[in-house]
Amino acid sequence: MEDIQIFDFEIKSKVHNYSVYFKENIKESLLAEVEEGDFFIIDSNIRKLYGEIFNDFLLKYNFYEVEANEGIKSYKGIIPLIDTLIRNGFKKNNKLFSIGGGITQDVTSFISSVLYRGVKWVFIPTSLLAQGDSCIGSKTSINFDEFKNQIGGFYPPNKIFIDVNFLKSLPKADFNSGLGELCHYIILSSKRDFDMVKESYDLVINDRKKLKEIIYTSLNIKKGYIEEDEYDTGIRQLLNYGHSFGHAIESITNYKIPHGIAVAIGMDMANYVSVQYGLLDLSTRNYIKEFLKKIWYGYSLENITVQTLLHALSKDKKNVGVNLGLILLLDFGKAEKKIIPPDENLVNYLENYLNEEL
Repeated sequence: MEDIQIFDFEIKSKVHNYSVYFKENIKESLLAEVEEGDFFIIDSNIRKLYGEIFNDFLLKYNFYEVEANEGIKSYKGIIPLIDTLIRNGFKKNNKLFSIGGGITQDVTSFISSVLYRGVKWVFIPTSLLAQGDSCIGSKTSINFDEFKNQIGGFYPPNKIFIDVNFLKSLPKADFNSGLGELCHYIILSSKRDFDMVKESYDLVINDRKKLKEIIYTSLNIKKGYIEEDEYDTGIRQLLNYGHSFGHAIESITNYKIPHGIAVAIGMDMANYVSVQYGLLDLSTRNYIKEFLKKIWYGYSLENITVQTLLHALSKDKKNVGVNLGLILLLDFGKAEKKIIPPDENLVNYLENYLNEEL
């Protein structure tokens, strides 16, 4: 695989443009950015793992330590954090620094968008999923009671600092989850990009340079979609490839299957359905599946039935009436949103997938 040249880059947004920086010394970057009155929101696990980087800042500036779970990422869960910010004198001209993965990002981005009608925030993503996907795109989402991601909007950070050294401590499941999420961009890009990731899989766990190249490639693919359709009304909906089935799998299993692993299974399920409807060549589906199986290895759908799957799919926001709005692959680099009725044909396809295909 040829080396990929990595450059910092800017993303155009209707809210405000923002920049992505690739760094090797995050402490140095923070020293240049933080000012009196700024506030840190940090994942408690990241603080334990990387205290030598962040403790000096946390001793000098106000901070709030979050347990990165769905409870804090909720309408009620963020109330103590907002209360802490206001009572500690955080002002509109101050910045929030978010350090952690997707949940820490969601909490910070939502609060930043509503507090004083909008304050600046800086994101230091520490998971593969956050570095290669969610850090860009502007979406903010929090939960309401048991309903996931029901409240939010669009409010990007002002700056993003990516340091792949944080990924050294990722457990294998979290690594595969992140890679599964990145794969939906790679497949929607080209066979060349997919082959680059496929051929690098056994190397990237220990080769930070190649991992950074995959992250950079994924972000640049996503950049094209979000700059054209930031508010998710057109072409950006194709980025839900694998996610209708993936979100359904997460919901049914009570999130025991990590997000990106569920998305990897969801992409294969979508590809299988595409083959059945004559939209995708079987050989392409099998070629992709050969790699995705490495990501979902050790997980199964043994307790999922067609009935529970269809019920979960019926809640998808892309649906039209009772019909399912599925993103189906036509080939590498080509997908379409298809309106599929939950009829006997689809039931039979899903039954066969659950019994024979995974």
